[in-house]
Amino acid sequence: MSTPANAEPTTTYEQAREELADVVRRLEAGGLTLEDSLSLWERGEELATLCQHWLDRARERLAAAAPGDQPE
Repeated sequence: MSTPANAEPTTTYEQAREELADVVRRLEAGGLTLEDSLSLWERGEELATLCQHWLDRARERLAAAAPGDQPE
């Protein structure tokens, strides 16, 4: 997943989180080839990065909206 620095990803946090949970379930279930396991792991890393992006953005928005940060 590569997006320009200021571009928003097209996948929502909820979509990424659900897909990440599915990746984890599939990895935990086992029975995959090494190649499939590695591909799923890499996808999981991408999804975790995407989720972190959305969480960071939410924290930034909350910090910007905090009443203590408003100039008088």
